[in-house]
Amino acid sequence: MNVQEVHNHLKAHNIKLLPHKVAIMHYLQNSYAHPTIDQIYNDLLPSMPTLSKTTVYNTLKLFCEKNAAISLHIDEKNVRYDGHTSFHAHFKCKKCGKIYDVPFENADTVQFKGSEDLHSEETQIYFLGKCKICNLAS
Repeated sequence: MNVQEVHNHLKAHNIKLLPHKVAIMHYLQNSYAHPTIDQIYNDLLPSMPTLSKTTVYNTLKLFCEKNAAISLHIDEKNVRYDGHTSFHAHFKCKKCGKIYDVPFENADTVQFKGSEDLHSEETQIYFLGKCKICNLAS
């Protein structure tokens, strides 16, 4: 995603176009690694020496509140972030720890049987196992 597309994405979610917000969203939109706060901070710090971990944390919190990004709780040690908000599942390799996007066709088919009074506001679907590389190495 180029910078103009990042600007459009942030504007569509009513987020002010401040340099650190643009840089963090650009990073998320161009990364499929599902980074942690520390990874984002460490990768952006050389080009933004005034950036703080608190700024990264608060910006990601805002992105998630405005549905401009999603937080993943697939990793028991760290929250990870995804700039791709279209509905999809995730797969985490239990050996190497890499997280992959997995297409998931229709979230509407998931139903709460016998609990029609429940209203879901967020859905996260993830799978755990071994990726192709780790499976071949076993």
